Amino acid sequence: MLTKRIIPCFDIKAGRVVKNVSFLRDERDAGDPVELAKRYEAEGADELVLLDITATDEGRATLLDIVRRTADQVFIPLTVGGGVSELAQIRDLLRAGADKVGINTAAVKRPELINEAAKRYGSQCIVVSIDGRYDRDREDWEVMIHAGKRATGLSAIEWAKEMERRGAGEILLTSFDQDGQKSGFDLELTRRVARAVQIPVIASGGAGELSHFGDVFEKGLADAALAASIFHFQERTVGDVKAYLRERGVAVR
Repeated sequence: MLTKRIIPCFDIKAGRVVKNVSFLRDERDAGDPVELAKRYEAEGADELVLLDITATDEGRATLLDIVRRTADQVFIPLTVGGGVSELAQIRDLLRAGADKVGINTAAVKRPELINEAAKRYGSQCIVVSIDGRYDRDREDWEVMIHAGKRATGLSAIEWAKEMERRGAGEILLTSFDQDGQKSGFDLELTRRVARAVQIPVIASGGAGELSHFGDVFEKGLADAALAASIFHFQERTVGDVKAYLRERGVAVR
């Protein structure tokens, strides 16, 4: 049986970890990324995700120095994203110590990038991030890009299927509506994407209680759960989550 993964996420802005609500408001400083990374590794985190949330809008690459310093201090897998739009950037991130690279906006603008990246570096290195916002008129989730600022008209479920076909090794699926709300993951969105693809799906957006993690694995069919606020502000530790999941019968490391 494959164990479920617990993954703290760092939204990085100007070299600091911050947390927003639904991508847009109520920004809070959560600390230094390297220090947080060390803490989470000690708590038993399975992986870490670092996202430079202003890189695409500011037209620059992810901060390589933070990646290097973090990779020097922790020894669990590191996924890094933000502003990645070229093969050379993927190369630089992997050389800096990233194990996997997340691609979001650039995949929508030029889907062939995923084919090229998977061929050059292997699907295991390529994570496609999908930010989905529910559209009541369409009764579907629409893919958002540019850190949630622009709609694309794409169905998140169909987009996940295309990204798998093009070579993505994993989907990082964030609910725009639930992000930062702490009211639970979007179980329907997660379940639909998980059923539509064969590659692992990381659920993101909405974790606020221990039960939310159990629900997203059992009802949402996620392979991993990503969270930020609940960990950054020490409401719960990674160890708390894993202990709860074990009691609930969910296989974790």
